[in-house]
Amino acid sequence: MTPQQHLAQADSILRSIIETVPEPIMESTMESTNDVFFDLMSCIFEQQIHYRSTKKTFQKMLDDASIDVLTPENFSLFEERAVKNASIAASKLETAERILVFWEGTLPEWNALSDEEVRSTLASIKGVGAWTIDMMLLYTLKRPNIFPADDFHLKQIMVSLYGLNEKSRLTAQMRQKSEAWSPHKSLATKYLLAWKDYQKQIRK
Repeated sequence: MTPQQHLAQADSILRSIIETVPEPIMESTMESTNDVFFDLMSCIFEQQIHYRSTKKTFQKMLDDASIDVLTPENFSLFEERAVKNASIAASKLETAERILVFWEGTLPEWNALSDEEVRSTLASIKGVGAWTIDMMLLYTLKRPNIFPADDFHLKQIMVSLYGLNEKSRLTAQMRQKSEAWSPHKSLATKYLLAWKDYQKQIRK
């Protein structure tokens, strides 16, 4: 049984989405830089993975700094050319600095860590929260069974599609619904997000 078949069998709403959403839309949600540092900084400065963003704030900052890929080595240039001219909250700057300090140490082999080991490692950096870590696992490291229950867009989608009560323990309701998708929660999540993008396209 393929992951799509498992999801279609486990969830009638997902079955409809899988049958409706064109494959190219799905493919566009699965891109990755495979670069934990770059994507962490994207999440910190834009509150979004850069390729999921519609505002493209992080990309504009990179353009202002004439940088293609942000690294610990060129961060000072990025800070001088782009960060100083942007309205960035002090808390975000402090988190970015902590990430830089972390990268000065001995880095783990991310792909060798379990999901929980990735969580505990990144959570040790003050300011890096659960949503950001989920983004690293889901998109950057492409782990197969990640459900980012704190994702704002996913909350909207699931309230709309599944009729969840957004005023009463919404996250718990979402997690309960997602259990049927295991061990393919990541694919289910990407289909739901792709569905939202698809709806925008067909309304144009």
